[in-house]
Amino acid sequence: MPLPYPTHIPGLRSPFDQVRGIVYFGRMLDKIRLHGEGKLPDGWQTARGTAMKGSFDWRCCRFLHIDYEALEAETLNGGSDEAILDWAFANGREPDEQDIEVWNGFMTKRGWRDAGTQRLHERLAEIGLPSDTVQTMFEFIDLDEGRLEVEPH
Repeated sequence: MPLPYPTHIPGLRSPFDQVRGIVYFGRMLDKIRLHGEGKLPDGWQTARGTAMKGSFDWRCCRFLHIDYEALEAETLNGGSDEAILDWAFANGREPDEQDIEVWNGFMTKRGWRDAGTQRLHERLAEIGLPSDTVQTMFEFIDLDEGRLEVEPH
């Protein structure tokens, strides 16, 4: 069941925000920290981690070749986003500039004319908005969390 729209979760940044040029990674760390503090809504548990194949957390861990549970433990030990990213590079892989460009392009466009489009339209319908309100899942996330305003149809 979706949370009320818009969903305001203090301390959860936009998926567009970057850590050393990589989109989404910082948001995944925020989700881990918020969960550790008991501040992540219950409805978010299924999309947290890598249990749901295709989720953004799953994709990010696959991109970096890291284990989510190990990342979670490292994150909850404390440290800056950059230090945790260094840990991810040391325990997985360090993508080069081109890999990051492809990653960012894929992630920021997910839902736009691809296999994620249907899910994007479903999520928009869940909050009572037309399917053409936004074009990507990142835009939907920012809309749903109150960071993006759209003109009513």
